Amino acid sequence: MFPFSKAQSFAILCSEFFPALTGPSLRAGNLSSKRLRLFHTMSEGFGNNAFSGLSGDGLPPGRATTKRKDRGRVDIIRQTAGRGGKTVTVVANFIGIGLPEKERLAKEMQKTCGTGGTVKEGRIEIQGDKREEIARILTAAGFRPVFAGG
Repeated sequence: MFPFSKAQSFAILCSEFFPALTGPSLRAGNLSSKRLRLFHTMSEGFGNNAFSGLSGDGLPPGRATTKRKDRGRVDIIRQTAGRGGKTVTVVANFIGIGLPEKERLAKEMQKTCGTGGTVKEGRIEIQGDKREEIARILTAAGFRPVFAGG
């Protein structure tokens, strides 16, 4: 009736859920005895389920939880030293972020603040005291900004 055995059919159906256990040999129909036993065991189930008779009818809808990805702490520093008295806001201590994303963030900060800026030595420098605006941008990007220094 069907070209595959029960275990092979189950293995093919589950291949997207268990990619580590499947591979080219499975697609070709060559199941090893270990894989065959595993899929046969899985097809039999794990016994009684105490919650199988419960349904979600009549329950209020659950709260949609969108957990923000915490990308780590970044320091926002106001500096004037060595800049001819001009104030510069520096964002430092990025962890796990590459240069292209720093440049994208710097461009967004420049546009929002209406000032110039650059990326130097892995830090973003924005002209002027724009700590509050920069903190909002970093929070929206998933970072945890901390005002450091003076």
